Amino acid sequence: MASAQFDLFGGHPEPERTPARRASGKGDAKVAPVVQDDATKALGLALPAAIRLGTSSWSFPGWAGLVYADHHPDAALARHGLAAYAAHPLLRTVGIDRTFYAPMSEADFRSYAKQARAVNPDFRFLVKAPMLFTGPRLRGDEGQWRDNEAYLNAGLATAQFVLPATQGLAETCGPLVFQFPPLGPRFTRSPQRFADALAEFLLQLPKLSGSAFYAVEVRDPEILTDDYLAALCAGGATHCIAIHARMPSAGAQGRFWREAGKKPLVIRWSLHSGFRYEEAKERYAPFNVLVDEDPEGRAQVAALALEATRARQETYVIANNKAEGSAPLTIRKLSELIDEYGETLIRRG
Repeated sequence: MASAQFDLFGGHPEPERTPARRASGKGDAKVAPVVQDDATKALGLALPAAIRLGTSSWSFPGWAGLVYADHHPDAALARHGLAAYAAHPLLRTVGIDRTFYAPMSEADFRSYAKQARAVNPDFRFLVKAPMLFTGPRLRGDEGQWRDNEAYLNAGLATAQFVLPATQGLAETCGPLVFQFPPLGPRFTRSPQRFADALAEFLLQLPKLSGSAFYAVEVRDPEILTDDYLAALCAGGATHCIAIHARMPSAGAQGRFWREAGKKPLVIRWSLHSGFRYEEAKERYAPFNVLVDEDPEGRAQVAALALEATRARQETYVIANNKAEGSAPLTIRKLSELIDEYGETLIRRG
């Protein structure tokens, strides 16, 4: 559907490279993982198996020396880099963000699963649903806004997203995340309107099995109400904690994960507080160093992950480069803190 390409936020998004996009020349060389030092390997072994840490996509040339042994163009990494990414001792999951802008085929999902499982059979993917199903209004090529007829259409979401993702990824499928953009005063002034529509939508989606499950992420703090929580419970979904400038802290959002039932913990660490997306992108590129660390946010994520582990629930944490400057280094620091907190708990008995 052409409307799948519309941008909710104005203009056109920069698409992530797809498996079908061809690289040329040096970019077609084999992408090898960087050789990790003993400390990183030991940290990976110490990290609880139920805690899955990863990044938002994997096709960043600036990660040479952090994830990849050599420098490759982003198109080559998109096509060939996933196996090298999955070989990293700390990276047990990855977010597929390109699906937010347009649906993806089952064959592409299957290709991703094959690449990752060849290196790590226990690898999992977090997949974002197309904005086609989560945006009440869409902006077309001429810049005019219109009502989105596919908004919360469970039949279309099932056919174009849920089934291709779950069937293509199979046992590597983890959270299917429905991320809602800022919804505007129509919903924020009457959050029950959104909660009722969300419950109806979730109830019409197919039941999932294995490691796949539904999660909901919002960008309006006004939406976080008891009605929203009831909608999650009714639809068998959990709250995806969004670390984002628009939202309350991870710790404050933790209630909506706890009270949604015995579900895995899902956290997407998307954007450093105080910056817009494009500002952070310009400030942090090429994403190979930590620029603006967030120790308070990191501590909250680590504490939540260990809480989930003690409750015998899995944790998925996806870090974006725009969170602190370099997603792999954010994951490294988070792993060290989880290890430190875990050792403290063991000593305390």
